[in-house]
Amino acid sequence: MDEGSIRKESQNGSCSHIRDVLTEEQQPAKATVLQKDVGLFSGICLIVGTMIGSGIFISPKSVLLYSGAVGPCLVIWAACGVLATLGALCYAELGTMITKSGAEYSYLMAAYGPVVAYLFSWTTVMVLKPSAFAIITLSFAEYASTPFYHGCTPPVIVTKCLSAAAILLIVAVNCLSVKLASYVQNFFTAAKLFIILVIVVAGIVVLAQGKTENLSNAFDGTPLSVGAIGLAFYNGLFAYDGWNQLNFITEELKDPYRNLPLAIIIGIPLVSVCYVLVNIAYFSVMTPTELLQSPAVAVTFGDRVLYPLSWVVPLFVVFSTFGAANGSCFTAGRLAYVSGREGHMVKILSYISLKHYTPSPALIFNGMLAICYIIPADINTLINYFSFATWGFYGLAALALIVMRFTRKDLHRPVKVPIVIPGLIVLVSCYLVLAPIIDKPELEYLYCAIFIFSGLLLYYPLIHLKVKWARKIMRPITMHLQLLLEVVPPD
Repeated sequence: MDEGSIRKESQNGSCSHIRDVLTEEQQPAKATVLQKDVGLFSGICLIVGTMIGSGIFISPKSVLLYSGAVGPCLVIWAACGVLATLGALCYAELGTMITKSGAEYSYLMAAYGPVVAYLFSWTTVMVLKPSAFAIITLSFAEYASTPFYHGCTPPVIVTKCLSAAAILLIVAVNCLSVKLASYVQNFFTAAKLFIILVIVVAGIVVLAQGKTENLSNAFDGTPLSVGAIGLAFYNGLFAYDGWNQLNFITEELKDPYRNLPLAIIIGIPLVSVCYVLVNIAYFSVMTPTELLQSPAVAVTFGDRVLYPLSWVVPLFVVFSTFGAANGSCFTAGRLAYVSGREGHMVKILSYISLKHYTPSPALIFNGMLAICYIIPADINTLINYFSFATWGFYGLAALALIVMRFTRKDLHRPVKVPIVIPGLIVLVSCYLVLAPIIDKPELEYLYCAIFIFSGLLLYYPLIHLKVKWARKIMRPITMHLQLLLEVVPPD
């Protein structure tokens, strides 16, 4: 069948799959679905590797800034770990009850229907995931280029070009093979755990030498306001963000009923212990004032304790950020894929590579958006304002767990958490959404909310009404992208 006949068939209204133009030898040997290639170890590495990015190495000082003293700072880090663990336990029940990829998207769809799920996918696919991918690769680029500009800051154009190159490389790896992406994730997770071990052991040695003055009277300081506590938790939980990542790839997880909860139970407490011990190590060497003034805390620690091997710290920060970026890309592609499959994004995003069995259109789309986000001067401000939406959706997912206890009693629940846990997560989510806004109200929060709900302007005509002119526009585009990318709809 030539391209002209395919175009004619498309115009007649039928779906022009690329299978129609494949010879018999080119037909896939197995079903065109995402393969179950992710085991327990890779699942743990995905959680740990995505959660531990650059935050704990570069800027743990934001928690100290709002907590005001060493003691409250360490308590907040530990409390954030407990909250992340409790939230992830809720996701363990949701993920084993609804074994679809997409994390919150699938759970919101089951509990509240398509509109709420669409608003989540609209916000996350278009802003939260690609911008987070961009921020992580910018951190990677800054640390990777700094050694070549000794004594000065690398030019912005250099960091942005290096960031774009990292995005292209990571997208290419994820498009080529799920197993290759998992191996990359496993390697860089091992690298970041190694440097954390080095920092913790070095801190223990310093404390064993009697240098404990920074941890004495740890709770001396000014009383904390409600808003300050909220902001401290906000910044701490940003470092813990990623505890829900495995739920984005449930369909690719081997034995999800066993491996999903196990990976959560092992991975998140491991990250929590690492974060608290790393902060104790920092305070063994630096006073609170010195930590607040340090541009990169882990590097300052390395210069004081690990010299002449202090260069290993920025090297492993580069490894850490690259691994976190890979994990972010891996999961973001699955959300766009599931949204496209359900008709909430363009259908081409739900197509799968015939050769590699990866959702390459969704991965490429996420990478293209990330490159767009590295162009503006500063996107950190944008993400700070949008972060309230993240916890809003976490709260809705926890509430969905409570709702489905009553509305979907028929669903099998291999994991069942006490209902007080999702109730607590809902309350914490409300607090974390409202406290910063009440403490410091700004118009930017309103702009973010307007953007989120503006998705309804597209939802009503394109998804609810399914207007014919949109389909006529998308058919030839989808056909040519199928031929270009060699992708087909999932079986």
